[in-house]
Amino acid sequence: MTEMFKCVPRVNYEGPKSKNPLAFKFYPPAEKLGGRTLRETLRFAVSWWHTFCAGGADMFGAPAWSRRPWHSPDPLTQGRLSCEAAMEFMDKLSLEFFCFHDRDLYPDLDDPEKTEKGLAEVTATLKALMKETGTKCLWGTANLFSHPRYMHGAATSPQPEVFALAAAQVKKALDITKELGGAGYVFWGGREGYDTLLNTDLALEQDNLALFLKLAVAYAQKIKFKGQFLIEPKPMEPAKHQYDSDAASCLAFLWKYDLAKHFKLNLEANHATLAGHTFEHDLAVARTNGLLGSIDANQGDLFCGWDTDHFPTDIHRATLALYEVILNGGLAPGGFNFDARVRRGSCELDDLALGYIAGMDTIALAYKTAYRLHQSGELEEYRQNRYAGWRKGLGQKIKSGNLKLEQLARLAAKEPEPQVPSGRQEMLEAVVNRYLVGSP
Repeated sequence: MTEMFKCVPRVNYEGPKSKNPLAFKFYPPAEKLGGRTLRETLRFAVSWWHTFCAGGADMFGAPAWSRRPWHSPDPLTQGRLSCEAAMEFMDKLSLEFFCFHDRDLYPDLDDPEKTEKGLAEVTATLKALMKETGTKCLWGTANLFSHPRYMHGAATSPQPEVFALAAAQVKKALDITKELGGAGYVFWGGREGYDTLLNTDLALEQDNLALFLKLAVAYAQKIKFKGQFLIEPKPMEPAKHQYDSDAASCLAFLWKYDLAKHFKLNLEANHATLAGHTFEHDLAVARTNGLLGSIDANQGDLFCGWDTDHFPTDIHRATLALYEVILNGGLAPGGFNFDARVRRGSCELDDLALGYIAGMDTIALAYKTAYRLHQSGELEEYRQNRYAGWRKGLGQKIKSGNLKLEQLARLAAKEPEPQVPSGRQEMLEAVVNRYLVGSP
């Protein structure tokens, strides 16, 4: 293979005192915590779309970056070269996994036969390179939002013909994900939502979305695809109102249509921000309901109302998120996919590596900090003490479910006015800060 990232050497761990921008400061892949290496626990993955497809365009401007070494006017050539570039990039940064959309590998040529033939050839190239390098597919998905046919949705389109075309695309994407040994398959709503109720049959669209997912489940069982199905919540953009707006709305949808036994959630930090939540909130909602599956690791700009997909660099926010991951017992077979892109002004080729290094270091440091905090038991001890009343006396009686409302009213009348203790929020935030600066 031709070396395309000549400006990026093999990235090694040099420790927190290193000033080498092309070195890990906090991510030693082989370091063990809890009996597993950081590499095994964090399962870092490359996002194919942001890393090998993006050209620096944004909603206000054309592509700003000079042509990447793998770019070509011929889609088949570009597909094959991007596979080579991905393997080199992943090898140099010790990245084990990647995630992809079908259209990342090969575009829709509006000729189904040519599109499928080209996609099959690029897939064959990728599969051979994976075997040669040992890289793995964390998850695959279908791009059901870019083509004009999906302007009113894919599974929720008012046109049955669009629904059928989307189903065909998912079938092929599932075939490819299985062929590449994918550990999961993600459904991101894309345009599954609405802009106005004036032209929307809400019940029909949600019924159709559930039917679409059930068809995918049945097909996965038929082809013996063992990967985890995932839904990725997002509250808006491109549709004004997405049906998969946050973790709680996804859980309600899955429970309503009896799909929760087949799906978990792939949660993204920036999407939680857009939903008006902290990331740890959405993680906790999914975790406490047994449906936390995987993570798109990024962060949003709190002052922008759209999906900015920054690489995560905020240690405090990341630590609170990783604490939830530890409470979840990890993410496998999911992992941390960097659904993140370098800024438009970060226009040099090595900026891609610098972005990943920053993100990997942030998640690794956050994990190590959250691990020490969890091992100390300080937060868990406080929580246990705060809810101690539910493990004895009146609390136990209420939780038994044997008391009627009128019995509770009589019991309450006999109790003195409760002395409500402090929640100690500031104290607990200070505890977290203590671990953030390395002091137990």
